[in-house]
Amino acid sequence: MWQQMICVVLVLVSPLITSLPTSSDAPALFAPGDHADAVSPAFTPDGNTVYFMRGSDQGASVMASHRVNGQWSAPVVAAFSGHWRDGDPSMAPDGSFLVFSSNRPATKDGQPIDAVRNGKVFKGQGMNLWRVDRKEDGWDEPMRLPDVVNTCNSTFAPSIAQDGSIYYIGCAPDGVVRPLRTTYEKGSYQKPYVVAVGDKNAKIRDVAIAPDRSFMVFSIKVDPEQPYRLAIAFHTAQNWTTPQDLGDVVNGGTHNMGSQLGCDHRTLYYSSDRRLPGQDANGANTDDHIWRISLTPWLEAHGQAEPATPSHCTVG
Repeated sequence: MWQQMICVVLVLVSPLITSLPTSSDAPALFAPGDHADAVSPAFTPDGNTVYFMRGSDQGASVMASHRVNGQWSAPVVAAFSGHWRDGDPSMAPDGSFLVFSSNRPATKDGQPIDAVRNGKVFKGQGMNLWRVDRKEDGWDEPMRLPDVVNTCNSTFAPSIAQDGSIYYIGCAPDGVVRPLRTTYEKGSYQKPYVVAVGDKNAKIRDVAIAPDRSFMVFSIKVDPEQPYRLAIAFHTAQNWTTPQDLGDVVNGGTHNMGSQLGCDHRTLYYSSDRRLPGQDANGANTDDHIWRISLTPWLEAHGQAEPATPSHCTVG
């Protein structure tokens, strides 16, 4: 996901993406001051622990913060992270496991994986998906997902559905990086297929799938010169609806990435370099912060019943 954080000029929404309805509510800053330069927040089912990626000059780590007496604790490196370039954490809806991307070696004695883009090798900048299971007293050792899932070294941005399937960004059979889905059957991840949403030439990143797979939010652009903008699509008997742009109120700054759903399954969390509250209109924000917005206007406009908030879920 971090490869996509590129500053670009503002541009009109493509006609291949619809743009109604919109929300009049401005996104709220999540945990102001504590989570600067943060992306991809993933919450436990009760909403009281959040895992997210924080980059640095040395790489990136998955961080953890806990809500105690209504306040978020200072973030610390997650127990399974801190040595390799880790990011894009995604929590299973039941909290039993977490999937993240990493450049850590694919084999015990191997080297950090490289990325290859346009024929050029970028040392240690590749990404594969890893799974770490919850133990009673913490987390187990991370396990790399099989080669059938990690088909190339640009495999990232996972999102987990209630049925155990994983939506993620990876290399399709045509070699293009696209959204994919792998199902989980009889204890094994299956060969993924391309998730057909939007124009085939559109670039889609950072899919956040609803637990029941009824909708998904993602970053999309059709023109290479465009910034990535957040859009939503709904699942139908035929496939996915045309992506619906979330509007300028949501899509601020120069990029909007790292979509994740909160424990209520209708609050969208994402990362952007949009101006902070109270910041001068001419001021430049160089850090990504986590923002949140309710998806209720889009869900209601589509006629989708608003999911009941789990009794144990705290949002905010």
